[in-house]
Amino acid sequence: MTGTFSGAGRPLSVLSLLPRENLTDEEIVARVLAGDRPLFELILRRHNERIYRAVRSILRDETEVEDVMQQAYLDAFSHLGEFEGRARFSTWLTRIAMHEALARKRRQKPEHAEDDAMANLPGPERNPEENAQDGEMQKVLVSAIDALPEHFRTVFVLRSVQGLSVEETAEALDLKEDTVKTRLFRARALLQRSILERTEPALAHALPFPATRCDRVVEQVMRRIGVKTSA
Repeated sequence: MTGTFSGAGRPLSVLSLLPRENLTDEEIVARVLAGDRPLFELILRRHNERIYRAVRSILRDETEVEDVMQQAYLDAFSHLGEFEGRARFSTWLTRIAMHEALARKRRQKPEHAEDDAMANLPGPERNPEENAQDGEMQKVLVSAIDALPEHFRTVFVLRSVQGLSVEETAEALDLKEDTVKTRLFRARALLQRSILERTEPALAHALPFPATRCDRVVEQVMRRIGVKTSA
């Protein structure tokens, strides 16, 4: 791809006049490639929560998660010219982040066996009402997600937490769509129906990525590509 790419077919001269917030991801890519590097900050802020959740589904150490997020953004920035628009930009970016997270995971010690992970699931002796009374419902949900075997957890987070479609999840993870559907079914079963029924409305708020962390990641990435943030 060259610097004349215009995303939605609009010439770069027109894109330069549009408000930043109205630009599509593809149009932002076009402007960044044309030399408007500071605009890359908008990509970071627009996708930070999505990328955090994707990486967090593989790595559970928060420091490592942020490291991987930064590296994924830097890789994406370095290879923007290779984005051809065949998939959504968000999917392309998620794939980069997932591959980076998996590479980091392979350098760690192997994850516990599935039986060990299952042992960490909330037991039947504590029901959802008791957990809610302790004000720990969100922590219980995140803990249950973390306890899933990785191949189930990544699918569950992308589909149920992040809200990606089956097609987008399959593309992000290099899986067949039927495999995505099967793993999602198994993940839901492992989470226990009683917990899932009571916590599903809160899934959109699970694994939050607060503004302070968003600002930190944005500042560090933009600094590493040599551009000051707008804040």
